Amino acid sequence: MRQLSALETVAIFSVAGSVLAATIPAFISNLRASRLSEPVDGIAHIAARATSYAVGRPVELAYPASVALTPAHVPSGQRVVDPATTWDNPTWRRLDFAITDPHGFSFEFISQLGKDVSTFVVRAHGDLDGDGVTSTFEMAGESRATDEPKLLPLRVEREVE
Repeated sequence: MRQLSALETVAIFSVAGSVLAATIPAFISNLRASRLSEPVDGIAHIAARATSYAVGRPVELAYPASVALTPAHVPSGQRVVDPATTWDNPTWRRLDFAITDPHGFSFEFISQLGKDVSTFVVRAHGDLDGDGVTSTFEMAGESRATDEPKLLPLRVEREVE
């Protein structure tokens, strides 16, 4: 087996270093994006289902009842698997939402029903790195007697931990 010259060794390390320099930032960016897809996809699903639920219903009955943070304790630094009955609340069933895979966020749905306007807010809370700082993703919607139900824009607080 032939021994590499110093120039060949430097060239190999240079190429390898260039490849790593180009791929590591992309890998980290993709990793962060994948970790944040859970809350964004989850609240988008819940919000879309809540909006569909409201179509054709009287404003004072536009949305299902509120449901507390599920699971009750926000996962901290690790993904959790919930007991089988965690997502059995009637509101989660009406919104066709449950998480069966390991996850790093807790979700809540808050509705306020009124005669002229009803609203909802859905939130996802997570502490991905376990440092006690919680990221919150939120989407809201409203239904008015004079209009079709609508969604409001996504709001994010501390999305990068």
